[in-house]
Amino acid sequence: MKRTSLLASAAAVITVGVMVAGQTNPSQPAGGDWPMYSLNHAGTRFSPLTDVNAANVARLAPAWSVRLVPPAGGQGAPAPAGNPAAGPARCGDDPFGGGCSNPEATPIVVDGVMYLPASGNQVLALDADTGREVWRYRMPQGVTTTARGVAYWPGDGSIAPRILLTAGARLVALDAATGRPATGFGRNGIVEILVPWNGVPVVYRNVAILGATTGEVPLGFPGDTRAFDVRTGAKLWQFHTVPLPGEIGHDSWLDDGWRGRSGANVWAWYMTVDEERGILYMPVAGPAANYWGGDRPGNNLFANSIVAVDAETGKYRWHFQTVHHDIWDSDMPSPPVLVDLVQNGQKVPALASIGKTGYMFILDRVTGKPVFGVEERAVPKGNAPGEWYAPTQPFPVKPAQPLVRVDFNRERDMVRPEDTSAQHVSECQALWDKSGGFYNAGPFTPFLFHEDDTPPVSTIQFPGGTGGVNWGGPAADPVSGYIFVNAHDTSLVGWIEKRKPGLNYGRGADGTTQPYDRASVNGPGPYFGFAASLRDASGRTLLNLPCQRPPWARLIAVDANTGEIAWQSTLGLTDALPEGKQLTGGSGSAGPIVTAGGLVFVGATTDRRFRAFDAKTGKELWATRLDAQVNANPMTYRGRNGKQYVAVVATDTLVAFALP
Repeated sequence: MKRTSLLASAAAVITVGVMVAGQTNPSQPAGGDWPMYSLNHAGTRFSPLTDVNAANVARLAPAWSVRLVPPAGGQGAPAPAGNPAAGPARCGDDPFGGGCSNPEATPIVVDGVMYLPASGNQVLALDADTGREVWRYRMPQGVTTTARGVAYWPGDGSIAPRILLTAGARLVALDAATGRPATGFGRNGIVEILVPWNGVPVVYRNVAILGATTGEVPLGFPGDTRAFDVRTGAKLWQFHTVPLPGEIGHDSWLDDGWRGRSGANVWAWYMTVDEERGILYMPVAGPAANYWGGDRPGNNLFANSIVAVDAETGKYRWHFQTVHHDIWDSDMPSPPVLVDLVQNGQKVPALASIGKTGYMFILDRVTGKPVFGVEERAVPKGNAPGEWYAPTQPFPVKPAQPLVRVDFNRERDMVRPEDTSAQHVSECQALWDKSGGFYNAGPFTPFLFHEDDTPPVSTIQFPGGTGGVNWGGPAADPVSGYIFVNAHDTSLVGWIEKRKPGLNYGRGADGTTQPYDRASVNGPGPYFGFAASLRDASGRTLLNLPCQRPPWARLIAVDANTGEIAWQSTLGLTDALPEGKQLTGGSGSAGPIVTAGGLVFVGATTDRRFRAFDAKTGKELWATRLDAQVNANPMTYRGRNGKQYVAVVATDTLVAFALP
């Protein structure tokens, strides 16, 4: 395998178009390029390449790699022999002050050149056949990026092609051929956008569309979606994700809960577009604070909604809310994937959306109406003083089965010795007892209220705040109609109590009552997961494992034409367990891609593997172990040499695979 030592950080987030069985999609990239974060505007991540297929994928091998932070010795020093991710350099070793690489990055490839953000303050162009550097752009001092990727604009005849990305509260445009700041765009190729975004600009015609990374604080910058002219950087439109007085949805915020409200933003790394109709689909996240909504009564539009607008003007088309008055952190972490279905012999332009709740909604993408139906069903009500509880939540008729665990029953679901170990089970039971047991009444169980100086009262929620299908999003095969997702189970344990001065309630939480984990005052947030240590014979902790029965993660295929689950395969191993118990599943938030060669590629697992599955059956066909975890969506492309490559970022190394 060829190794190239470059100071690079891979991150790419883009959009995608769609193909129908027997038809050619006009937006499908020619020549095997991967020009957007998710390949095309429809977000399918479906590559037409077939060189690597189910018959030969077992022969796939590393072709070249690029170190995303420089090895010892600085720029140009060769990577150490052996594994590509080995060596002394890690975050902070960047001699140019760029900081760490973004492990959630996905590159793009256009005409044999790969583009990606790098080490915080840089953008790279690489030869996609070899990983050799073509150009490098270093941002001005003090300007860095945590974007998941870059966008490509092909030019308009008078202006050359451009690369666009966000860098904090700035939109940056570069000449795609040279890496120099784009002439005529803002000031030296940079436009101030006030509110940052960590995603990738959606480039539709001459419009660059951005979400907003506002954080999860109740009051602050609005999470509005904005659009800018790709040629000049001039602002074109802004959509209010929390509707102002007189706008559609404003009446869903009672008692002036909309004033100064933050959250309710598109923090997802990309958005999707119906290219033919010019419709943009925005996955709007939940309102802040995450687990307390007493200061924002009402259903809170457009939070937790798919919102369709005109891509060139921002004019409202329709919306569909997946969660009313979110008090579970049930964000929309990725946009819907666009697919064309056949119903009663008629083609239906559709989309499929799935987020942290684990429920997939299949809608007509022109009207927003459910294809298979949606029912409003009663859900559990909490007892926190001052909270406002939505009496019902929407449930899809098909797929009727959620793709992740959505409830918890101790007798049925508690981990057993045959799953992990007697020691692990004992520690899970001890946590249960210490917490006073865990209350769960089914999907959308809210945190119960805990009165001071009374026995512990704990609520357990499934999926937890990072569970379900997260920012990696779905991939779709437009020929078979299958939609593929990495779905993982997580838990969240907490309660509501009266706030007390000096205590850490996390994430700038506001209001009179908030969830709070007494056992983790110095932890990352006001809650904890139901997990316990797995120890070796000497008592040394190997890792923490969930306390619910496995599998804990699955790769799932849904047939969008029928709304039924086609297959599901456990995704990920726990190597610390003995043989016979290791196939537990275990994944993070990244997603899969699919190819016309009949393959689904996915990393995301905590076992440091990168895998390929049979797209028809879900059978695992190939796996390779890397020296670091794959936290990013993969991609595939054809190089100038005619070879098909499959590339993925593994923490701080970009690795490209090909057939020998």
